[in-house]
Amino acid sequence: MPIENERKFVLDDDGRLEQHLAQTPGVTSSLLRQAYLDVSGLRIRSIEAAGAKRHVFTYKRLIDGQVVEIETDISAADFERLWSQRRETLQKARYSWNDDRFHWDVDFFKTEDGRTYFAQAEVEMPEHDREPPPPPPRLAGHLLAMAPAGDPRFTSKRLADRVHAEKLLADIRSKGRIE
Repeated sequence: MPIENERKFVLDDDGRLEQHLAQTPGVTSSLLRQAYLDVSGLRIRSIEAAGAKRHVFTYKRLIDGQVVEIETDISAADFERLWSQRRETLQKARYSWNDDRFHWDVDFFKTEDGRTYFAQAEVEMPEHDREPPPPPPRLAGHLLAMAPAGDPRFTSKRLADRVHAEKLLADIRSKGRIE
């Protein structure tokens, strides 16, 4: 079973980080539009990257303290059918790269008009790793805090709620840490 083992880092978006990542060799970019369905753990996602578009159906479930994540491609027609059943929705720009044994994604959560309201990095680690690597130098100067492992306030589903995300970010900035 594919086990998701990730840690998240809240970033301070100064308006230049996204452009910097877009221009960095070895970093790929994609635009994601995703929705959560009315059954817990079910998500659909449209991914635009390198002039192509994919549609993905995802099942995620916490089992014995680990997150099992199963993804499969679906047709554009099935994506649109399921989109009609959506609950929470979001759009984000994603920048990704591999760094040795780790995979990094930096997500910029977007408003309808394209403004970033929350930025977060995720590092995918091998299944049995418990300690995340330090954030790479390209994120230096942008790190606000590392989210506690498994903290539901930092899931994309919760961050789809712009009011929640902006309040969470303001709280982290004012306290200088995550409580």
